[in-house]
Amino acid sequence: MQDFIKINPGDNVAVALKDLGKGAVIAPGGQEVVALQEVPAGHKIALCDIPRGDAVIKYGCRIGLAGADIRKGEWIHIHNIKTALGELLEYTYEPVEMKEEQTKDASFMGYVRPDGSVGVRNEIWVVPTVGCMNNVATAIAGKALSMKKGSIEDVIAFPHPYGCSQMGDDQENTRMILADLINHPNAGGVLVLGLGCENTGIEVLKDYLGHYEEKRIRFLSAQDSEDEIADALELIAELMDYASGFEREPVSVSRLVIGMKCGGSDGLSGITANPLVGSFSDMLISKGGTTILTEVPEMFGAETILMNRCANRELFEQTVDLINDFKQYFISHNQTIYENPSPGNKEGGISTLEDKSLGCTQKSGSAPVKGVLRYGEKVSTPGLNLLSAPGNDLVAATALAASGAHIVLFTTGRGTPFAAPVPTVKIATNSRLAGRKVNWIDFNAGVLAEDKEIEAEAGHLFDYVLEVASGKKVCSEAAGYHDMAIFKQGVTL
Repeated sequence: MQDFIKINPGDNVAVALKDLGKGAVIAPGGQEVVALQEVPAGHKIALCDIPRGDAVIKYGCRIGLAGADIRKGEWIHIHNIKTALGELLEYTYEPVEMKEEQTKDASFMGYVRPDGSVGVRNEIWVVPTVGCMNNVATAIAGKALSMKKGSIEDVIAFPHPYGCSQMGDDQENTRMILADLINHPNAGGVLVLGLGCENTGIEVLKDYLGHYEEKRIRFLSAQDSEDEIADALELIAELMDYASGFEREPVSVSRLVIGMKCGGSDGLSGITANPLVGSFSDMLISKGGTTILTEVPEMFGAETILMNRCANRELFEQTVDLINDFKQYFISHNQTIYENPSPGNKEGGISTLEDKSLGCTQKSGSAPVKGVLRYGEKVSTPGLNLLSAPGNDLVAATALAASGAHIVLFTTGRGTPFAAPVPTVKIATNSRLAGRKVNWIDFNAGVLAEDKEIEAEAGHLFDYVLEVASGKKVCSEAAGYHDMAIFKQGVTL
């Protein structure tokens, strides 16, 4: 394993791949650089003198400005670098030439639903319309597990704190996300569990569902039932009779939709796991498949890269709105739009939001942007799509599932046990994390910082995702973890 990496020939920093002691010598391009102090793994070291106010360059792009005079060999982090981001910006569409490669189709074993949609799981979901029913929904799902039959793989409740005392966009978001999840093809059957007096009640929610298969979705209002648990179990038995008839069959990967998200990043995120997911995304898209990139605040500082990859001017304008609307959301709440990354990100070597964003957008690969989605909007265009959602892990991962992702690829340098409503593949950025948290991590991208090549590892990840799509459980599923969270922006009554 090498001691450092210079990501782009134009960079004026290198990233330490292991702890560098004071006096350690590295030689990027044959030019010796002596570490003037300890540089932790994942952190940056200056390859030349950088005067105060000059750009610090990583990934071939500016990740911030020197906050002080930085000497060659000096450790660069939050003490001597600051963001260069500002407020709302004017953008110019400068499209880059992109080659759209087509490669041989592949297949996975999925569930084809009567409406033509495809699922990678055949589960029974219990979706409460309001937070008052959370414990009841969880109790019902627990009791129903013993009733599994045929191809039914799990019974899952999705508690959440919303559905009542909401106004405006918050109420609309709750209704959209609940309807999206109820319609998700990973669920072979769904029990919608209402209380009876909430403002996102069953009858209201039906309007958001559109046309649905009545054998697949059943409704229960608890205030109209003498024993809501007993009545719910009877309905679930009927749902199981229906859903247990589905069997896995070969499905083209062109039908597969994969969400892409990162969290708890470190200095290797933009070097190992995120570029690996980007290579996977290009591979899936070349076979007609679809990927969705989200967490808009973590595009700040790298947004022009995505804008210039938009397939046409209309998509460019939609991406500008995607970015500026989220910036306006920050401003309207009196928050800075360029807030530094989380404490865990900083500890791992991420110094500015641009630093994180340029690493984050590596997950998008090199394909053109073919779609821009509002929060709660279902994906309809194959290829790379951008989705409006915040950086919060649970909110963003739920938004990916609601937009149609069958599986979420989640890269992490710190580790996390959480799970989206759909299978959530945890991809470690470093081998230490992968070896230490085997109960969390599904795939190790840390080998890319050692002796493995990205093309081969992308092929391994592609094969692994097809295994997951065909029924292989990821760590969080094996542990029984299933989370959901809805984007809240406004007033609670």
